[in-house]
Amino acid sequence: MAKITTIKLDIETKTRLDHLKEHERETYDQIIKKMLYVLNEIRKDPVSGNRFLSKIDSNIRRKQAYEKKVNTKKWKIKYNFLFNNL
Repeated sequence: MAKITTIKLDIETKTRLDHLKEHERETYDQIIKKMLYVLNEIRKDPVSGNRFLSKIDSNIRRKQAYEKKVNTKKWKIKYNFLFNNL
């Protein structure tokens, strides 16, 4: 069984890690492991590492677009509810 520890992060660092999440339930441990993997991959084979980074970036952009769409939809529902019930 893996041992778990607590680390302290600046708020800015936590925010930056949050922006690297490919999906909502991704843990900070998973993000850091992914970062270390990419770093090692780039050292061994820059082309492969960059390909991996492009895939991650694409997944993050897709997640952000989905979240924007969902938030817009929620706002429209709330807006319609508020103004239709006046």
